[in-house]
Amino acid sequence: MGHHHHHHGHDHHHHHFEDTREGNKKGLLIALLITSGIMLLEFFGGLITNSLALLSDAGHMLSDSSSLLLSLIAIWFASRPPSSRKTYGYYRFEILAALFNGVTLFVIAGFIVWEAYGRFFDPPTVSSGTMMMIAAVGLLANLASAWFLMRKADVKNNVNLRSAYLHVIGDALGSVGALTAGFFMLMFEWYIADPIISVVVAVLILKSAWGVIKHSVHILMEGTPITIDQGEVKLALEEIEGVIDVHDLHVWTITSGLDTLTCHILIEDDKDGQQILQQAINKINATFKIEHTTIQIEKSQIQHAEMKV
Repeated sequence: MGHHHHHHGHDHHHHHFEDTREGNKKGLLIALLITSGIMLLEFFGGLITNSLALLSDAGHMLSDSSSLLLSLIAIWFASRPPSSRKTYGYYRFEILAALFNGVTLFVIAGFIVWEAYGRFFDPPTVSSGTMMMIAAVGLLANLASAWFLMRKADVKNNVNLRSAYLHVIGDALGSVGALTAGFFMLMFEWYIADPIISVVVAVLILKSAWGVIKHSVHILMEGTPITIDQGEVKLALEEIEGVIDVHDLHVWTITSGLDTLTCHILIEDDKDGQQILQQAINKINATFKIEHTTIQIEKSQIQHAEMKV
């Protein structure tokens, strides 16, 4: 009976996981359509009005559309079933996409700083009015994309979605920066505002990108999930009556929202191993929200070679 209840909980969690993934797909698709639409508008607008500001912003939008498309492909890839060669399936593809997106954010910020450096010494004249109109359209589009991602997708817990969301926010910051710079240039002909504000935006983009890269690498290195303290897990298991020692304890993330745990539990020889196993499964699930556990129960006569890590 106890086992059946555990299975039901697992099933419920699976449905919630799939629902979240559907929401993630929807949010990304809407954001991708909006961003691509504005990119085309700015590209053709740039060709017609001969505006370099428009064309360069269209280039920025192209990198954003690519990152949103990559995140969408990653979700599709991750939903492929596991195989005998890939027993965990393709979930990790999402983490690789997040890492790639984080790195491209770094590259974009680097380009902005490099371009701004040249403009500090010889600020070019910019047609501020047109630039502000375009920036306003870009800002509205980016805010719409960000809103749909916030509403539909899990940008807080899913590192892949967060990296795509940060691309959109980085673009919105760029539009705010362009509006601010445009205002100073229109009012005071203060053309150095353009590179100054570009650098401020680049620094904000770098800060976000570093967070995504760090988190992605942590997951790829099989790090313990940020929300879980391994010491607390060990203590919780050792509190179960009859448990002598907990060792070879590993907790890691397969993909955002999917954590797993393995460990060996040494128990007193006269205790019921199955009963302690069920208690351990329930405790890990209830306290740490980890659905998938592989626990080996050991008694004094079982001798294991010590694991290297």
